[in-house]
Amino acid sequence: MSAVFFDMDGTLFDTVGDLAAGVNATRVKLGFSEIPKEAVVAAVGNGARKLLERTIPEKADAIEEVLPLYLATYNEHALDTTTPYPGVIRTLGALADRGWEMGVVTNKPREATVAIIEHFGLRRYFRDAIVAGGDCVEMKPAALPIREAASRMGGHRLSSHDWMVGDNWTDLEAAANAGIKSAFCTYGIGRIDGRRFNERINRFDELLRFLKPED
Repeated sequence: MSAVFFDMDGTLFDTVGDLAAGVNATRVKLGFSEIPKEAVVAAVGNGARKLLERTIPEKADAIEEVLPLYLATYNEHALDTTTPYPGVIRTLGALADRGWEMGVVTNKPREATVAIIEHFGLRRYFRDAIVAGGDCVEMKPAALPIREAASRMGGHRLSSHDWMVGDNWTDLEAAANAGIKSAFCTYGIGRIDGRRFNERINRFDELLRFLKPED
């Protein structure tokens, strides 16, 4: 049985509004002015610490002090405007019917990751195979989070038949490092930075073109 692993922000869910609001609310609490949403979007993809280093550079030398404030602020409002991208819920159901094992591999902190997945009733598709930022000693683009998600599928052995689906170079590089295929989501908020990928999708349901039913 083959497996497919999904990124969160910019892949499964449109989280831009809540991410920007969380960053700006944190900046205001620290006495700084808000920044444009586009600046927050450009900083997403490498975990919460990197996000804060890039969006609150005034506190770059004190990120560990800022992190709890940001996480509490964001977690409180992580579901204000966040929503699955069109076709996500239907496509996950179709992939489950086709026999695909599914997991989530994200650099997003775990509390918000699980809260969003459960709020939209999608936990049944991923069960324990949810690996978020902080769950491993390394994050994407390292292969370790993908391997950890595979192990949580009852010891799934990764192969070239498996896929990583994401919108950022970290997803594509993580797939390459893990020896699996990658699909790049053009509708997301990330960038590929010259990384290679196997398939390009403009809508989430386009995954059904190449993730065929399992025998």
